[in-house]
Amino acid sequence: MTGIKTTGEKKLMLFSGRAHPELAEEVAHQLGVGLVPTKAFDFANGEIYVRFQESARGADCFLMQSHTAPINKWVMEQLIMIDALKRASARSITVILPFYGYARQDKKHRGREPISARLIADLMKTAGADRLLTVDLHTDQIQGFFDGPVDHLFALPILADYVGAKVDRDKLTVVSPDAGRVRVADRWCDRLGAPLAIVHKRRDKDVANQVTVHEVVGDVKGRVCVLVDDMIDTGGTICAAADALFAHGAADVIVTATHGVLSGPAADRLKNSKVSEFVFTNTLPTPNELELDKITVLSIAPTIARAVREVFEDGSVTSLFDELG
Repeated sequence: MTGIKTTGEKKLMLFSGRAHPELAEEVAHQLGVGLVPTKAFDFANGEIYVRFQESARGADCFLMQSHTAPINKWVMEQLIMIDALKRASARSITVILPFYGYARQDKKHRGREPISARLIADLMKTAGADRLLTVDLHTDQIQGFFDGPVDHLFALPILADYVGAKVDRDKLTVVSPDAGRVRVADRWCDRLGAPLAIVHKRRDKDVANQVTVHEVVGDVKGRVCVLVDDMIDTGGTICAAADALFAHGAADVIVTATHGVLSGPAADRLKNSKVSEFVFTNTLPTPNELELDKITVLSIAPTIARAVREVFEDGSVTSLFDELG
């Protein structure tokens, strides 16, 4: 006889960075496991130190980190954690990115610009990631930036079912805030049996977050409009779109987005908006100053946990979203 046979079973281990530990705790609870104890701190000059306090040898490791502010710090911490797992002889490393940083920089609009979303994928691969698991990428093409499996999860079922249970569907119109979100808005229409409208906008290419809304395509007069987007950052785009809908006779506007980035003037814009409700998932932590009655945060943890279990058990992540086409 040559070689050695083992009878060991597969082992799942869940790790979290410091960016959004509350979501990681929720996912751990859904999976029925504990987060691996981790020692992490910053040196005086800003360098990050990480050490896991349990052995990861031979384990299938799942590492969560959502790229919230300060984004560059948390990206670097995640890379360091991946490197630590690789050097700890992990059997596999799946990186969970509830919010994928730099996703908006997914192509070159003009010369001499970077494609930073590709750079993030390259950094994860170089650090030692075998697989990425993420939620509602800014564009689907980012999946091709990573040289390995990418599981792309969707918050649409959670968000759409919440809205559908609150609003009379006969009065509901799904609205895409720009041409780029029409495909996603179509899926909302299919799920809710509602018509589609589109807000036509134009960005100022030289000024970040500067948007001019031109017109609304579709019938919104007297309707309850649900604006669907992947993320809300400063709130300028979505609040301008909502104003355009009200100007065209909309009875009410509800805004939904997977990622509530909510930076800069977002707090004031959301507070002062005529929008009746903003609905997000908890892929990112919600700033304390935005704990408003009109903000609802739904948990994405059950979806992430189900996907982690499918990956670990060699099941099908795609089957979780077959109804979306």
